[in-house]
Amino acid sequence: MVKTSTAPITLEQFMQWYDERGPFEMIEGEIVPVPSQIAPQITRSSRIAGRLFRAVADYVDAHTLGEVFIETPFVLTQDTNWVTGSRVPDVMFVTAARLARLAADVPDWEDKPLLLVPDWIAEIVSPTDRLSEVDRKIARYLDDGARLVWVIEPEGQTVTIHTPGSKQITRLGVEDTLSGGDVIPGLELPVAGLFE
Repeated sequence: MVKTSTAPITLEQFMQWYDERGPFEMIEGEIVPVPSQIAPQITRSSRIAGRLFRAVADYVDAHTLGEVFIETPFVLTQDTNWVTGSRVPDVMFVTAARLARLAADVPDWEDKPLLLVPDWIAEIVSPTDRLSEVDRKIARYLDDGARLVWVIEPEGQTVTIHTPGSKQITRLGVEDTLSGGDVIPGLELPVAGLFE
C-alpha cells in the first residue's frame, strides 16, 4: 500500500488529487489509496454492496428519510475549505435534515465530496482485509461521528453492529434481521437476503 504524508489541504486540492490519483482516503495526515485501487474487488463483495444499497435506498426513498450513497468520499473539514481527513465507505446514509442544512450552507454541495460524516455506514469485508485494519476503520468512523456502523462478513455470513460510546457489539447471522434503529427508523432487512 502506497502512502504519502500531507498536512490539511484545501478542498480544491483534495478534489484535484482525487481526480489525478483515483480514490484515496486521508487518514491522520496520510494519503492511502482505496483498497480497490490496489487489488481488484471480488464479485461477492460487489453483489452484497449492490443488494444492500438497493434495499436501503428503496426504503429511504419510500419514506423520504435522506440519501444513500455507494463508494462516495466524505471529508472531515476544519471549515468548508480545508480538508483534514477523508473516508470512502462501501455504503452510507445521511438524513434528509442534515442534507438540507448542508444544501443551505453549501449550495453546490453535490459538486464536491460529501462535506459531512454519514449517519450510517456499512463496510463489506473482503478476503484481503486484515481484521486489525477493519477494526481501526470502524473506530475511525465512530470517532468521526457516525451513529451506526454495520460490518458485513461474507465468509461467515454475519453482520456486526457498532454504535458510538458502546463497547458492546452485536453480531447477527443469517437467521436474524437487521434494524436501522433510530438512525434509519423502521428499516428491517433479513441478514440472509444479503448473501443469497
